[in-house]
Parts: sequence; C-alpha cells; structure tokens
Amino acid sequence: MQSPYSSVYKKRSAAVQPPAAPNAFDFFLPCPRGVEAALADEVKALAEHSPTLRAGMPTPGGLPVQGSLTDAMRLNLHCRLPSRVLLLGGSCSYADAEDIYHLARDLAWEKWFDVTQALRVDVTAEHSPLASIKFAALRVKDGICDRFRALTGERPDVDTAHPDVRIHLHLREADALLYLDTSGEPLFKRGWRSEHGAAPLKEHLAAGLLKLSGWTPDDVLFDPLCGSGTLVIEAAQMAANRAAGLDRSFGFEALQGFDMDAWNALREQARQAVRPLTPGQFFAADIDPANVRMTLDNARRAGVDGAIAAQAGDVIAAVPPVDAAALPAGQAAWLISNPPYNERIAPEGEAADDFAPQLARTLKQRFAGWHVALLAADLHWDKALRLKPRRRIVLFNGTIECRLMLIDMVAGSARG
Repeated sequence: MQSPYSSVYKKRSAAVQPPAAPNAFDFFLPCPRGVEAALADEVKALAEHSPTLRAGMPTPGGLPVQGSLTDAMRLNLHCRLPSRVLLLGGSCSYADAEDIYHLARDLAWEKWFDVTQALRVDVTAEHSPLASIKFAALRVKDGICDRFRALTGERPDVDTAHPDVRIHLHLREADALLYLDTSGEPLFKRGWRSEHGAAPLKEHLAAGLLKLSGWTPDDVLFDPLCGSGTLVIEAAQMAANRAAGLDRSFGFEALQGFDMDAWNALREQARQAVRPLTPGQFFAADIDPANVRMTLDNARRAGVDGAIAAQAGDVIAAVPPVDAAALPAGQAAWLISNPPYNERIAPEGEAADDFAPQLARTLKQRFAGWHVALLAADLHWDKALRLKPRRRIVLFNGTIECRLMLIDMVAGSARG
C-alpha cells in the first residue's frame, strides 16, 4: 500500500527553514484513502477566497497544499475531509537515525514554540530501512530538546497525552520528512461528540461518503442505521454552511507566527455565514433507542438538533420519511448509511446472506425513486445484497477496505 506521503515533495538534502514569504509554506493534508479527489475539490473551493492557497495533485491518502499561515487556519476551520493540516518543516536523506537527529536539531523550532511548551513526536513509515522507527522518533525528540538546551539551557518536556505541540516524522525509503502539526487533535474530532456507539463512523469519512455519493446540501437525507448520528449531523452542518471546526480549538493556537487577529476574523466570518435550517430534510432512525437519544444529543451540541428528526425503528421495517416523487424539481431523496458489520452486529459471510437481502427487499419495495449509498466493509455484501449498483467506489475506513455502493432504486422486488 502506498503511503499518503509518497512522492509529494522534492527530496531535499538539507533542512528547510520557515520561509519569509507568506505564501511559500508546504502543507500535507492526510485523509481517508478514496476521498483524495473530493479533498482537492474542497481545497480548491476555499482557494476561491484566498489568492495564496493552492492544491497540489492528490496522492493516495492525502493532498499536498501550498499557502500562507492564514490559509492553514482556514483549512483547519473549514475542511471536512482531512485528518490534519501538517506544515512541512524540513526533510533530508538518511542512512540511520543519527541523520534524522541532525535534521531535527538543525530546524529552527524556536520560531514556532518555546521551551516551556510540552511536545509529542509521532512517526509513520513506508519502506524504511531502519530497524526501529520508534528509535527514530526518539532521536527527533532528542534533536529538538538538544537545540533548545543549546539556546536556553533548558529542555522542553514531553507529554504524549496532552502536548502543546505535535511533531510528525514520516520516513520514506531514502528520506525523512518532519512536519509541525497545526491541527492538534485530529480534525474529525469536531468538538460536538460526547458519546458514540460501537465502531462509530469517523466524521471525515462520513463527509467523504456524502461528497462522493452525489448528495447535495439541498437534498433530503435519511440514515435508517444512524448509530450516533454522524452522517446526518455532518450533512445538516453542510446544509447550514456551518464550518467543520467552528466548535473546537486547534494546535496552531499554541504556536508562534500565527496571526490570532486573522484567526478571530476567520472564525467570526464563519459564524456569520451559518444559515438556519428548517425541519423536513434530515431524518435518522436506529433499532436501539439509546442510539436515537445519542444522535439527538450530539445534534444539539453540533447546533443542528432542530433540523434532524430521529426515531427508533428497525431498518427492515423502514418507510420513506418523505415521498420522493413529491419533492420539488432539483431536490432528490437519498438514503445513505453505514450498515453494521464486524464488531457492530457482524453480518459477514452467512450473516450477510440473511441481513443484506432483507435490506434489499425493503429498499426495492418501499424506496422507489430514492438514491441509495451504502458503505460495505464486508465485500461479500456486494453479492448478498442482490442489487446492481450503478457505481462502486473503493474507500478505506482506517485499514478496512470498503465499497461505497451507489444504487438508484426503481419499483420492483428483490430477486430471489
């Protein structure tokens, strides 16, 4: 599997210092594999409001971006699809961990944070020849600490649980890249979730399903297997033009060099851009009443509770919450869901042979005129569902290979 960090930046033989030009920073935005093109579209839409923001060519698992530090704040605030906004600090070729130590020691970290701030170093690797990538991460920490000790006589603390600053090391076969994490907590942690059910769908992947399916913020959405409500909440926030990061803080707020007046202005603009929603567009259901309560509670914290109707019910007995044929011209009805699998209720193999045809029968008999998008992690589902998708999109939910199956429902009954 190719890493999201592959072939993104030209190899450099020496560390790169933070540039003076405001539009000369390189960033990398990791995202779930399969949504890279949608992420590029998301960044390009933001670039319409910034002359300095430019999206690069998508690479498996992410997107390289160039822009200013204000653009980094804009990306953190508005983007729904990436997991982080990483600022490239420098890179080097390496033969052993000592080369990586020297890279870390030579970078001007004091331009970004001071010795009183605790740090954490994370590491990923693809085809690295090093015997221990954890030791490489330790040498990054040593290099940073030794630089501060040489400058100030003190070393910053390390705090893996609640760091002020996060550093990310990525090791390729011949070169190492060091990033400063401007996001802090992963961006899929929007700030509204207090509870989640078993195997929850992460927010950035939910946003990816919505983008890839063809659903638009004007369309009706029904998730009959809503769990903690991630899909309908993401959709409602998109329809309300509510920025993904409006209710949380970010790592760059603890860093030097970021214009906090500009940040406050960006956040206020985002607040002013929120649109009110009316009931009748977003619907959710789940067989577990506790999940319904969780969905409504999460929706309240997300600022979209009044727009979402949720009730307890078995998906096999589900009926359309609206008549698709009666919708105004240009508005479509979508059923988008992440059917339970693996640790949730495990409809794999023989179990899928039972559950999937029942779901297909419900869709065929009651949801004529609806568009359907189902995320299937058990690849046996494609056969067991016995419906013909117009398109299958390969996605990864973490390390789990999935298929997003897009199906246009017509009148009739399931085969079999």
